Amino acid sequence: ILIEVCVDSVESALAAVRGGADRLELCANLGLGGGTTPSIGLLKAVQSAVPETPIMAMIRPRTGDFLYSASELEVMSEDIQIFKALGVTGVVFGVLTCGGRIDVEHTELLVQEALPMDGAHTCHLVPYQLYKPLSSGYRKSAVDSARDGVLVKIVDCAKRVAEKKKRQRPISLLFGSGINPVTVDRILHFLRDGLREIHLTGGRWIEGGMWHRPEGMDMGAPGKEWNVWRTSEEAIREVRVRADE
Repeated sequence: ILIEVCVDSVESALAAVRGGADRLELCANLGLGGGTTPSIGLLKAVQSAVPETPIMAMIRPRTGDFLYSASELEVMSEDIQIFKALGVTGVVFGVLTCGGRIDVEHTELLVQEALPMDGAHTCHLVPYQLYKPLSSGYRKSAVDSARDGVLVKIVDCAKRVAEKKKRQRPISLLFGSGINPVTVDRILHFLRDGLREIHLTGGRWIEGGMWHRPEGMDMGAPGKEWNVWRTSEEAIREVRVRADE
């Protein structure tokens, strides 16, 4: 079982790899709004810190929904080209229509920009062109989807699509959201026959080091304004042990 850990700092990247992560998804602002496109400086620093670990770069120009304007799509395209030149393993993105369906036209354009890298899509349904779709399975978390039997159906569907399209590369499904040391056994149990990869953050807010804390400066994070988001090495290691078992 390959374990991908989503991180937004060098410290979290090191903790994830020490805990047993096989691959990283690199983003910014992970604790707020689900993450955005990481800076070039962060990418280079993480590449230097864990040079043997594959890195997927998130391509998301802002927090909020996944209905993007023409200028935002242009930014995403530019970021993909930059990250490809900097040697990332692949990119992670999601583009939806206003009705919540995948925007196939713009997704295909971004996939073409990303090739020959891996392209991972963060939405629920996946066009056959993509190699590594990331999904929580129509539910708030992959754990809920596993309990409802949805993830098993997605695995079966992916197999049928691959056979129909006669793909040379198999569709490698990546399930995430809500996976942690307490819940990972449910995912492994329900998907034993089709699961090859899982995705998690293993993160939590930790107490920041500043003692100077003026009131009223929430910086968009009420209640967390003086905390720092970090991946837990212990959480990743426990998931690694359970997956290996």
